[in-house]
Amino acid sequence: MKTTSAVLVSLVVLLSGDTFAADVPAKKPAQSAKAAWKDAPAQAFSPAPTLADVPYGTHAKQVLHFWKAESDKPTPLLFFIHGGGWQAGNRSSRLVELLPEMLKAGISVVSIEYRFVSEADAAGVKPPVQWPLHDAARALQFVRSKAAEWNIDKERIGASGGSAGACSSLWLAFHPDMSDPKSSDPVARESTRLWCAAVNGAQVSLDPKELREWMPNYRYGAHAFALPNFQSLIDNREKVMEWIKEYSPIAHVSQDDPPIALFYSGEKPVIGASPKDPTHSGIMGIVLEERLKAVGVDVVLVHPGRPHPVYNNPAEYLIDRLTR
Repeated sequence: MKTTSAVLVSLVVLLSGDTFAADVPAKKPAQSAKAAWKDAPAQAFSPAPTLADVPYGTHAKQVLHFWKAESDKPTPLLFFIHGGGWQAGNRSSRLVELLPEMLKAGISVVSIEYRFVSEADAAGVKPPVQWPLHDAARALQFVRSKAAEWNIDKERIGASGGSAGACSSLWLAFHPDMSDPKSSDPVARESTRLWCAAVNGAQVSLDPKELREWMPNYRYGAHAFALPNFQSLIDNREKVMEWIKEYSPIAHVSQDDPPIALFYSGEKPVIGASPKDPTHSGIMGIVLEERLKAVGVDVVLVHPGRPHPVYNNPAEYLIDRLTR
């Protein structure tokens, strides 16, 4: 199903993710959880959420908005994770104008809040990146636990987001299922696997060695491990290698992964070059595409110099994949 050309332009912008500074140390936590993020009130969305501020955990930031698409049968779902370097942004980031298109296509929508790396660091959590990523997994499981009540097809869930939200989406797409069938918690028994993912400007790895091999000027990601800068991440690489492997999406690629669409803007990517925006460069998409194709995973990669005949942006891909 296609959108109008006028809306397509806005969707590209809306899903393009954040432009968070590439090598900024984790911010000091705000005095309160609410002060650490400025979320748009539910009534600011159009349409308003069917259910607002639904808690999926016990922390003030572990909440989500849910928009129900009207349907006589269970609907697919867009699971949206905002960008912001895992330390900025909120549920309203890059989503507001996307909502009507998803709902019009019969796709329900969830947009989540999550705890930031700065808050994890302040709480002594190691590595801090586990909080935003594990929150995304828990929120996905929670949504699946509500499938019957919310009229959702729990199989057809597609993730999307920009930048850090894109990285989180890919981590969910590739990571082995984190469900615990024997858990006494019904939410924990739900799957964390996805039907598909379509993302913009995704980081695909947190390994400084391979990132510098792809782009000599790359310098993003140290804050994921509570390190002050990229050189510190390089110097401590072996010490945090276990964390790098666990939280780098590309490290989990396997043949049973769902279909993936990767969208990048900016300049034409060339492996080994130093792009103007390495944090969101399509060079990472080229490497991930090669890895996915090698194991037989269906992948679409769109970047300057390589348009796609069908999909111009994540919205088109998601609507097509989720409503087939």
